[in-house]
Amino acid sequence: MKSCVEITGINTSNLPKLSGAEQLELMNRIKQGDDLAREQFAVCNMRLVLSVIQRFRNRISNPDDVFQVGCIGLMKAIDNFDVNLNVRFSTYAVPMILGEIRRYLRDNSGIRVSRSIRDTAYKILKAKEDLSKNSVNEPSAGEISQYLDIPISDVAVAMEAISDTVSLSESVYDDGEDSIFLMDQLSDDNNSEEKWLENINLRDSLSKLDPRQKEILLLRYYKGRTQMEVSEDIGISQAQVSRLEKNAIEAIKKNFV
Repeated sequence: MKSCVEITGINTSNLPKLSGAEQLELMNRIKQGDDLAREQFAVCNMRLVLSVIQRFRNRISNPDDVFQVGCIGLMKAIDNFDVNLNVRFSTYAVPMILGEIRRYLRDNSGIRVSRSIRDTAYKILKAKEDLSKNSVNEPSAGEISQYLDIPISDVAVAMEAISDTVSLSESVYDDGEDSIFLMDQLSDDNNSEEKWLENINLRDSLSKLDPRQKEILLLRYYKGRTQMEVSEDIGISQAQVSRLEKNAIEAIKKNFV
């Protein structure tokens, strides 16, 4: 991806550049309905699409398709940009290009989300675009909830359901020689050597308890019963349950010293 300079027949190394004044002049012509200015402005800003695609280079197999999708986001940004916002076009356009690409990747991922949640998510994404037209800041969940008149919990669930998945092979650091991948940063505490030894000690300790002590610990800590409920289940007083439980725990603790 980094060395790719030709995408969908466009040589990105030869794309023209515009000064701030030239961009403003073209944008004013676009707002007056000049299609040629719109096309010229889009071509000159295709580098924005390429820069966004670089973020997904480890997750896409066909950059040409994604580039075209990014260009759709670019055109939406051009059509909706307000010159009175007093912000750079790139600042406004990148989030829209990014959103369009993420939507495309979600639609073509192997993870399936229910239609109702997906429809809600698309309404939320559209609301974010609408609310962003008059603000540089991304709208909050509360603002989206109020705009669509839906519970904020529905906003959170829908956006979480279609959030981007990340491959364990995703590179989180690369200095040109050595790479660190996401899987290198993850650990399984349940299967660590320390946990493994603790489990052996626990099983050994439990095997040394008498049957009644085992039964009390099972009812108390695996089935969540109270001491009163345990006393009724096995037919002894609560005081006896308390004493047997305490002795059993003390015996287990000695095995971990």
